[in-house]
Amino acid sequence: MKKLVNLHPSKPLRWVLGALPFILLIVLYIAASDARLAENAADKLLPSLSSIGEAIKRMAFEPNQRSGDYLLWVDTWSSLQRLFFGVSISATVALVLGVSMGALPLARAKFSPLVTAISLVPPMAILPILFIVFGLGETSKIVLIVIGITPTITREILLRVREIPDEQIIKAQTLGANSWQVIIRVILPQILPRLIDSVRLTLGSAWLFLIAAEAISATDGLGYRIFLVRRYLSMDVILPYVLWITLLAFAIDFLLRKVSFFSFPWFHTQQKGAGND
Repeated sequence: MKKLVNLHPSKPLRWVLGALPFILLIVLYIAASDARLAENAADKLLPSLSSIGEAIKRMAFEPNQRSGDYLLWVDTWSSLQRLFFGVSISATVALVLGVSMGALPLARAKFSPLVTAISLVPPMAILPILFIVFGLGETSKIVLIVIGITPTITREILLRVREIPDEQIIKAQTLGANSWQVIIRVILPQILPRLIDSVRLTLGSAWLFLIAAEAISATDGLGYRIFLVRRYLSMDVILPYVLWITLLAFAIDFLLRKVSFFSFPWFHTQQKGAGND
């Protein structure tokens, strides 16, 4: 008899096992919603699926009476723009700092204490300062994302650079490579797939900082809409928005994973061979 640690489900079984918890959650929600609505038909905490469907139709497929916009899509576009710029800037800065500190001892001695100190500062605690310095517009929201996730990605990249075998660096130098060539030819190609992995791991935090910033100061965005309707206890709007954010996060993560597989197949073959994929 095989031990559990040696049992590997087939692909169809993996799909079934993966979907099962979601099905159970939906069934539990329907049962709880029906029970609450049976006691109080005006209950707003757990709206029926039909109410949620009506809210989705109203927010996504009917123009707003006041602005004429399709609110769900306007909010989605605004949030994704902020997220894109924030994550892109963070990844770029983290790549430069992480590779520099990992490859150059002088840069590590100069910047490592600063990066560590910034990583220990709760980003939400400095949000009022960002609003004062950068105003209530788009810049402060993007800066919050940058401050929130850049130190984490930087430290991850630093560790991955330090893990590159010294033999590769020595061999490149023996063949006549200078410091810049070592970074470009040896270090950077090995770090780029790990950068994508680091970005994937910090996406959850990036969404958190984005939603928080939009909730405090914004005129559109997914976080803004959630906190706008909460005063009316509009769970039929809040729940679809939360699910939509989850789907967007999953789609972005899936896209980044596919980009990594397509651009760096050797890396994933290596990870699979090591049992880490």
